[in-house]
Amino acid sequence: MVIKTINGDKLAAMIAQGATQLAANAEYVDSLNVFPVPDGDTGSNMSMTLTAGAEEVLKHESATVAIVGKHLSKGLLMGARGNSGVILSQLFRGFSKTIEDKEEINASGLAQAFDNGVKTAYKAVMKPVEGTILTVARESAEAGIKAVNNGVEDVVELMAIITEAGERSLAGTPDLLPVLKEVGVVDSGGQGLQIVYQAFLAELKGEAQATPLQPTSLSNLVTIEHENAVTDYMNPEDIKFGYCTEIMVQINNPGEKAFNEDQFRNTLADYGDSLIVIADDEIAKVHVHSNTPGQVIDYGQSFGPLLKIKVDNMREQNSDLQGKKAPAATPKKDVAVIAVSSGAGLDEIFKSLNVDIIVSGGQTMNPSTADLLRAVEQANAKHVIILPNNKNIIMAADQAVEMSETTQIAVVKSKTIQQGLAACFAYMPDETFENNQAEMNEALESVCSGSITTAVRDTEIKGVKIVKDEFIGIVEGTIVLSEKACDEAAFNTLVQMIDEDTEIVTIITGEEATIEDAEAIAERIENKFEDVEIEIKEGNQAVYPYLFSVE
Repeated sequence: MVIKTINGDKLAAMIAQGATQLAANAEYVDSLNVFPVPDGDTGSNMSMTLTAGAEEVLKHESATVAIVGKHLSKGLLMGARGNSGVILSQLFRGFSKTIEDKEEINASGLAQAFDNGVKTAYKAVMKPVEGTILTVARESAEAGIKAVNNGVEDVVELMAIITEAGERSLAGTPDLLPVLKEVGVVDSGGQGLQIVYQAFLAELKGEAQATPLQPTSLSNLVTIEHENAVTDYMNPEDIKFGYCTEIMVQINNPGEKAFNEDQFRNTLADYGDSLIVIADDEIAKVHVHSNTPGQVIDYGQSFGPLLKIKVDNMREQNSDLQGKKAPAATPKKDVAVIAVSSGAGLDEIFKSLNVDIIVSGGQTMNPSTADLLRAVEQANAKHVIILPNNKNIIMAADQAVEMSETTQIAVVKSKTIQQGLAACFAYMPDETFENNQAEMNEALESVCSGSITTAVRDTEIKGVKIVKDEFIGIVEGTIVLSEKACDEAAFNTLVQMIDEDTEIVTIITGEEATIEDAEAIAERIENKFEDVEIEIKEGNQAVYPYLFSVE
């Protein structure tokens, strides 16, 4: 049976199936990471990202592919984790943009959507690397375009062609990235994408039934967490605007007043404070504290039907609460620093270096764009500097910069915890945002980063033979040795890191190492390098018994 179009319900089912299959295979995708370390997280990041998109789709009707695409794109954007998750979100952002005015898509539209997704993803990556998820996406899309140009009209046949091309492309990734061939794996991100495409095909064929995804507590874009802050602690007489007013308006309807978001926001600003306006092509959501909620409602209704109205009398709510003291109002700081950290000890070190907000994450759990945006809001500052402290978090941080509407954000692109600490030492609270950004970026180059972890499989990389469960030493992202004993791996890794210009060595202990262990290693280093000063800090990080910085 030939199927010539895909409607909204079918596209939503394909997405649900893709998320389900990716979640089921996330551990396998993780295992394909090149480095044989216990923190390979490509599959986990892609799975959580696509699940966020699928859950956002689930919250809304799927009457058209345009509606499904819009909510998919929004969910992916907020839920994107790690580089692989951000790239996946960009692939489907471009896909969704192509179908934004369509009720259904035919084979040609589907092929164009995949192709536009590839273009969007390539633009989002500063230095695209072939032999990765980008290659698999591009060559799959090219096969789809070629197929429709040759007359293919069946969307099932087209998806099969795209999937088969993806398999060939994935198999060829080791020929484009020598390190993949050396280790004997295909690209993990490409494998994750291929699992999604295979799930799409299975759903179109009717061969698989998606396990229904249940909505989780992902925040709505208009969730306003102000009731406790205001209602619990302010005296009724202190409330300037007494009615918390929320409306949802259907906009851009034929025959209705044209909607201009800036003008809409500026007009509502005259009605009160605490104004938040979020709008897309169809819906405008408003939250405002006002003394004249009727005027807010009337103004919103002038643009189209009201889908939601909610008005709370905050003075009345306040009068029911007793025995709570009002905290001093906190003015916005000029500059705040946010750091991603992965251990209680590291958290304390960052806090001692003037970091305002700690975001829990790192190798084993990359924070999403939404996590970083929540931290920005919590920082309560005019300017925010984000330290990702992991190369796999930088793209999500960059995406947060694009999405923040009220705070100026800079990402100091620290690829390791050690670089993040060096940047913090360069931070001066009394300096300007611009000067601190420059000084912190410069500090990244002043430190050499090393670490010790355990191998999760036997392999050989760049001449280093690695045995499962041995301790491997990593310097600036390159595995330099594999040893049976942790202390020997640590000592020999440091020996490779230290040169005649080295002045300071910092050893940061993880969950699996003790201060006493570190002191023994430090004593050996001091005996070998008499002029080197050694500092030992307790980081409590998982996965890595030791982190080293050499300056």
